Amino acid sequence: MLLGLTTISACGAGGFSLEKAEVDRSLVTSKVPDDVNRTTDANRLSDETTIRNAVSSADVDELKGQAIPWANAETGSRGAISALVESKERGVLCREFAVSRESFDGVSLFKGEVCAAGSGTWQMLSFVPV
Repeated sequence: MLLGLTTISACGAGGFSLEKAEVDRSLVTSKVPDDVNRTTDANRLSDETTIRNAVSSADVDELKGQAIPWANAETGSRGAISALVESKERGVLCREFAVSRESFDGVSLFKGEVCAAGSGTWQMLSFVPV
């Protein structure tokens, strides 16, 4: 028993001292690789295109305030478009909207605007986080 106490007290006698502590140079850290950020940006751009297409093809009169579900099979993202309002300024047809985006990197809300660009195409003029 006495031998056990002597061993335990000897372990604590040296203690830990911050003055003796040194920087561990064996640890290496780095930033997130750029290709991960590029993938996220590419996914968001693909989702924006899917949302733009859903907004531009919607029948605003028939919706009567109902949300429009959207999904992008390429990225796995999905969400709902709401508060869709159509306007015509300077002869250009535009649609403002709010949209949710559920993706692998989280859930986000955005406000956006698309306008007819001629020849049946539409252009995303704004797409900003709320």
